[in-house]
Amino acid sequence: MRRPLLILLGLGLLAGAGAGLWAWRQRPAATAPQAEAGRPGGRGGGAPVPVTVAAAKVQDVPISLDAIGTVQAYNTITVRPQVDGQLLEIAFREGQMVKQGDVLARIDPRSYQAALDQAVAKKAQDEALLANARLDLQRYTSLAQNQGISRQQQDTQRALVAQYEAQVAADQGAIDAARTQLSFTTIRSPINGRVGLRLVDQGNVVHSGDATGIVTVSQLQPIAVVFTLPQQELGRVQEAMARGKVPVQVVRSGPTLGAAAGALPAARDASVQAEGELLTLDNAVDAQTGTIKLKASFANEDFRLWPGAFVNVRLEVERLPGVTTVPLVAVQRGPDGAFAFVVGAERTVEQRPLRLGALTNTEAVVRQGLRPGEQVVTSGALRLSPGAAVLVHDEGGNGPAPAPGEPRRRPRQAADARP
Repeated sequence: MRRPLLILLGLGLLAGAGAGLWAWRQRPAATAPQAEAGRPGGRGGGAPVPVTVAAAKVQDVPISLDAIGTVQAYNTITVRPQVDGQLLEIAFREGQMVKQGDVLARIDPRSYQAALDQAVAKKAQDEALLANARLDLQRYTSLAQNQGISRQQQDTQRALVAQYEAQVAADQGAIDAARTQLSFTTIRSPINGRVGLRLVDQGNVVHSGDATGIVTVSQLQPIAVVFTLPQQELGRVQEAMARGKVPVQVVRSGPTLGAAAGALPAARDASVQAEGELLTLDNAVDAQTGTIKLKASFANEDFRLWPGAFVNVRLEVERLPGVTTVPLVAVQRGPDGAFAFVVGAERTVEQRPLRLGALTNTEAVVRQGLRPGEQVVTSGALRLSPGAAVLVHDEGGNGPAPAPGEPRRRPRQAADARP
């Protein structure tokens, strides 16, 4: 009987020791709210909170629509033989830039040269017959005036002359056709552009009906980009086209595809890959997708755009002149809407409600709540509360910056260097 009591007593002691250890470990967490009150910038006071700031500024802001597009060559031509024969020469290098009229290939011309020579000889023969018939017509005309021959013989000779004239004209047509066929044995580039990989090798017999052709030539300067927009944006695009040229940009990285149409683009920077202008709209809306195709043209002087590539397209449909903007990171969200912490002259912050306009990846248009030149907190805002003291640093991390209206201090190195 005493043994079970001892076991129960031992278990009770172990349980008490465990509860005491758990309470001891929870002691720092219980004092966390008291420590929170003493943090810098908290409601309990303390050291100023280090922050970075940026000034609200006035600038022109473009309103753009973003889309995904496909690069297309301005013209693409598959060069095919127009006559049959053996391919004697490939006169281009794969990937070479060619101009209109440059020789690309040559086909054996001997049979076509022989046909041309035959046509020329046939014309010479008929021209000799025509000359003799004209002389006979002159004689018959003289004899007919003296009643030496009948009028019927004169008319017959006149018809023979007309027959030979028609035969000579037909011979000239045959010569032109044979010369054209002979010219087809020298294959030339129809446009300025870049040749692709050759589709047939030298020495093969090619035919005019070959579907594969010899090579393709693509015009890359200028180049086109085809993209689509929702049909709801058709009116805005038409209004922009009515005002004049509509700028279009190809950017390396665009906003999320699910972003609202009409978002503001970031300022022009290295992300802009090419700049061009809108050419035209398609003549109908795709009823299945509810989108409309647009085509833009780019000079492509540096060949950054390549046919078949997918690109991010930014179409500027409007420009807001002289609006107040702040960095997007300065805008905070609360139960009552957007706000920003504004740094006052006493290096304290004020929570200022904002009425926003359009947004971009880096900036926000402020319609109401800020004046140009006022400084807003861009980093460190999570530790702030209204009226908190702040220690303002430059964006580049070069130490404290002056408060609004306070002159900027000279660097220590420069002050020590003064005589």
